[in-house]
Amino acid sequence: MTHDEALTLRSATGSDVGRQRDGNEDAAYATTRLYAVADGMGGHAAGEVASAQAIAALRDLDARLTEPDLSGTDLDAELAAAVADAAERLDRQVGEDPALSGMGTTLTAMLWAPPRFSLAHIGDSRCYRLRGDTLTQLTRDHTMVQTLVDQGRMSPELAERHPSRSVLVRALLAGVPAEPDVAGYTAEPGDTYLLCSDGLTDVVPVERIGSVLGSAADPDDAVSSLIDLANDAGGPDNITCVVLRVAAGG
Repeated sequence: MTHDEALTLRSATGSDVGRQRDGNEDAAYATTRLYAVADGMGGHAAGEVASAQAIAALRDLDARLTEPDLSGTDLDAELAAAVADAAERLDRQVGEDPALSGMGTTLTAMLWAPPRFSLAHIGDSRCYRLRGDTLTQLTRDHTMVQTLVDQGRMSPELAERHPSRSVLVRALLAGVPAEPDVAGYTAEPGDTYLLCSDGLTDVVPVERIGSVLGSAADPDDAVSSLIDLANDAGGPDNITCVVLRVAAGG
């Protein structure tokens, strides 16, 4: 739990292999100020290696930010630098083991100095904000179908069920410069935030996700319910969720 003069953050994290995968290539990270989800890809153990390297870069950022109060910190710059570090780690890993060539990972991460936070994103993991009754997707999927939606060449409804909806146009990949979206936001008491891999969003309708976030007693209940919903829908992929609830501080 993080305490600030104005806000309190409560969080919970969960990851599940799903019902159709042999291993879990997702990774998550959650401390008092830094939260992230990474969804690895590359086959065999490569996806697991890639997501672990991304999380390791964030863990090092967390360790380097020794000040308890980050109110004077350029959150966007720090988080962007950590994503660049993650990409460099993938380069080094492939240089040491060419068999890992082609591995990559998504990464969606939040760095907090309440009430502000920075959100960095690359790939098709997502961040949602529930404010009142309104669920907003704060990230944009870096997928081929989302590009077609943005160009007006495909409807959002078709994109949601398109068989190629998971084909990425941007991700953290060895040998490719990192190009994350990075933006700053201000939280309000009552907000709930969700970071998740596409193992959730590919099979659970966004309206159901919003309903769970709004009705769950606490973040732990929300995480458990969302993972159960994805598995009840077949669990075709690994499922990872981080839920944060914002309240007025005491």
